[in-house]
Amino acid sequence: MNSPMINKLKQKKIWIPIVLVIGIIGYFVSKGSNEIPLNVQYESITRRNIVHKVNANGKIQPEEEVQITSTITGWITDITVVEGDTVVSGQHLISIDEKQYRASYNQVASQVKSSEANLKKVKAQKDRTQTLFSKKLISKQELEQVEASFELALSQLEQSKASLFSREDELSKTRLLAPKYGIVTSLTKEEGEMAVGGMFNPGVLMTIADLNRMEVLVDVNENDVVTIQVGDTTEIEIDAFPDTLFYGYVSEIAHTAQTQNLGSQEQVTNFKVKVKILSPPKAVRPGMSSTVNIITEKKNNYISIPIQSLTARPINYKNIKKEKPKKSNNWGNRGSKDENKGKSFEKKEEPIEVVFLLLDSFDGNDAKDGQKYAFVQPVQVSVDSETHYAVESGVDENQLIVTGSYKAISRELQHGSLVSIENKPNHKPNK
Repeated sequence: MNSPMINKLKQKKIWIPIVLVIGIIGYFVSKGSNEIPLNVQYESITRRNIVHKVNANGKIQPEEEVQITSTITGWITDITVVEGDTVVSGQHLISIDEKQYRASYNQVASQVKSSEANLKKVKAQKDRTQTLFSKKLISKQELEQVEASFELALSQLEQSKASLFSREDELSKTRLLAPKYGIVTSLTKEEGEMAVGGMFNPGVLMTIADLNRMEVLVDVNENDVVTIQVGDTTEIEIDAFPDTLFYGYVSEIAHTAQTQNLGSQEQVTNFKVKVKILSPPKAVRPGMSSTVNIITEKKNNYISIPIQSLTARPINYKNIKKEKPKKSNNWGNRGSKDENKGKSFEKKEEPIEVVFLLLDSFDGNDAKDGQKYAFVQPVQVSVDSETHYAVESGVDENQLIVTGSYKAISRELQHGSLVSIENKPNHKPNK
């Protein structure tokens, strides 16, 4: 006869398997019927002004800068200005010792006087000879000799005058004058030092620039320079003037590239671009660092999407299943020989640019509160700003668009994915 304890044990053995079976069935049913939603951020699509800017760095320099050099060599005897002085055209700047050049000038001037006297003597002789020849008192040969002497004396005088002009020019260059209005920005020599002259590589003695007309010389990458045109407006930030924005325009674009790190992986090809500063500050100095934003294109009141919302998907994105791919025991997951027999590898499709919109229902299924369905929508974008794209077609104002996370947009989200929204949409357009 069974005891009560034995009956209780039998009942437990019967109920335990039943509970396990029911639990396992419920787990798989709930797993198969409920999709775990992805957490995403989103906002409402609005209109805004899209401004495309090309950013570049460079140095400030005067629009016109003159380097004062000497074509003669000599000791500097006098400097009449200091750095920061304002000079005008024709003002005396530097004196170079003229003793040697003065002596050479005087010597040639004396030769000119001697040549003039000789020419006067030969001319008088020529006149007398012509008179005698007219009276047939001398032969034609004697007349020709005197005329030849006159031509030679005239040539010697012209040579002496040319030499005097050259010496006079050298003597005048011992006094260096300002070629135009400006401010002395640098002095590289002192009184008593040697001014080294020459036509090909003269030493710079002084620099004069007009600081009222300044520009920024920037390096622009070859991919961006094709979008820039002369006359484009710019925003200029000078490191020495924080929290102050200056304005200007593109005045010149180089036609020849400058390449850095040629032949290496860090090779960079840039073009020099000059940006004129409108109303430069009085305290600005050549060589100051500056950042320039060149405005190349602007679209006002355009439907826009955040840059991070744009991604790429294959053309047949609607046919992509959200299930995980099956694993294969073969290397590279290429399948067995029998599986690949008679099959040809499909050509890889080019992806298209898309965004993910949020809908309340998808394929007849309604989303629960706090959830949405992600819908893949192809778009065409044009001008981009630092944060947004201008949209030409594909989306409308006030639609909800996924803005994050990057992992969700780039890899995890698919057409029809169920998502959990984390934030409220922002309906206020950002200008």
